[in-house]
Amino acid sequence: MAYRSGGPKVLVIVLAGGEGKRLMPLTADRAKPAVPFGGIYRLIDFALSNVVNSGYLKIVVLTQYKSHSLDRHVTKTWRMSTMLGNYVAPIPAQQRVDKSWYQGSADAIFQSLNTITDERPDIVVVVGADHVYRMDFSQMVDQHVESGAGVTVAAIRQPIGMADQFGVIEVEHDDHTRIKAFREKPSDPDGLPDSPDEILASMGNYVFDAEVLQDAVTRDSENRDSAHDMGGDIVPALVAQGAAYTYDFKKNVIPGGTERDQGYWRDVGTLDSYFDAHMDLISIHPVFNLYNYDWPLFTSYGPYPPAKFVHGASGRFGEALNSMVSPGVIISGARVNSSVVSPDVTVHSYTEIDDSVILDGVDIGRNCRIRRAIIDKNVHVPEGTAIGFDAELDRSRGFTVTDSGITIVGKGTVLGS
Repeated sequence: MAYRSGGPKVLVIVLAGGEGKRLMPLTADRAKPAVPFGGIYRLIDFALSNVVNSGYLKIVVLTQYKSHSLDRHVTKTWRMSTMLGNYVAPIPAQQRVDKSWYQGSADAIFQSLNTITDERPDIVVVVGADHVYRMDFSQMVDQHVESGAGVTVAAIRQPIGMADQFGVIEVEHDDHTRIKAFREKPSDPDGLPDSPDEILASMGNYVFDAEVLQDAVTRDSENRDSAHDMGGDIVPALVAQGAAYTYDFKKNVIPGGTERDQGYWRDVGTLDSYFDAHMDLISIHPVFNLYNYDWPLFTSYGPYPPAKFVHGASGRFGEALNSMVSPGVIISGARVNSSVVSPDVTVHSYTEIDDSVILDGVDIGRNCRIRRAIIDKNVHVPEGTAIGFDAELDRSRGFTVTDSGITIVGKGTVLGS
C-alpha cells in the first residue's frame, strides 16, 4: 500500500465496553477499564498512555457497560490539542445500525465504522483497555507495514502449561510471524518453533489495514453464527485468508525500561490478578516500574495536597514501609506496610494495614487491623474493625473472599462497629 507523505495515517480504537464480571464487586458500579489501579490511575490510563507515547494522537474509546465514571475520567483527563486535530473521544453505544447494543468487540467496531470513514486512516490500531503494561505500538505498526499483513496480532510468550488460559497463536515453522492457527484455550497446544516450552498468547491488541478491518467486521456482522468477537471470529477469519501475522511483544523495547520489567504484561481480569499486579509495584526493585519517566503514565488525580504522616512517639507512629502512598493521604499514628494507598485516604492511630490495596476516599478508624484486603472507594471502617483475619466472618459481613484469601470490601459499603 502506498502511504501519504510522512508515513501511514493511524487511528486508534480503544475497546472499553467490558463488564469485568470476574472483578466483581469492583465492577458493580463501573466498567472494568474505569477500575482504579496503582493509587492514582484507572486501568484505561495504561492503554491510552501507551498509544500517546507511541505518537498516535487520534483516539476513540468505545464504551458501553456502566460507562459514566469511565466517560467522565476520559473527558476530564485526556485532552489533546484541538488546533492540531488530535483527540481522545469517548463514544458510547449509539444503536447506529439497529436497536441492539454491542454484541461483541467486533460488533462494537462495526457499529462505529463512521469513526473510520470520517477519519480515513491507513492503519487502525485496536487495543483493549484493561491491561497493565508498557508498549511502543509504533514498532508493531512498522512490522505490520513491512510484512504486508492484513492484521497483526500482539502476542506475549507464556509457559505452554498456561495455554488453556489464553487465545493461543500458532505460527508457521518456516515463518515465525505468519499465523497458521488461532485457538481458544487449547488443551493440546504446539510449542513455539524456537522455544518448544512456550506458546504465544494473544494480548488483545491488533494492527489492521483500515480497509481490511472495515471489510472483516462488515462480513462478520452478516454471520448469524458469529459471536462477533475480535479474537474469536475476526482473527481466525483472516488467518484462513493467510492475512494474519503476529508481533512478539518480547521484541518491544521501551525507552527507560529495565531488564526486570522488560515484557511485563498483566491481564487483571480477576480479583487475585488485580491484587497480585498491585504487589508487583511495591518491591524495592519493582516488577513493573511506575517511575520510568521516559515513557510516562498519564492521569489526573484531582486537587489533592501531598501525603502527610503525623505522630511519632509512645508507640504511635505514622509510617508507611514498602508501600505506595498517593496525594491527599493522611496516615495519623498508624502503620502501613506492603500496601498501595489511593488519594484522599485517612488512616487513624494504632491501626495496622498489611499487604492491602486501599482505594480513594476510605476512612479507617483507630485500632483497626487490615490484612490482604482490597477496600473500594468511600468506605468507612469503624474503630476496632479487623478485616482479612477470619474468612467466614468477612463473608458473613457481605465481603467477597477469594479462594486465595483476598478479602474485598465493595464501594461505599457501610460497616457496623
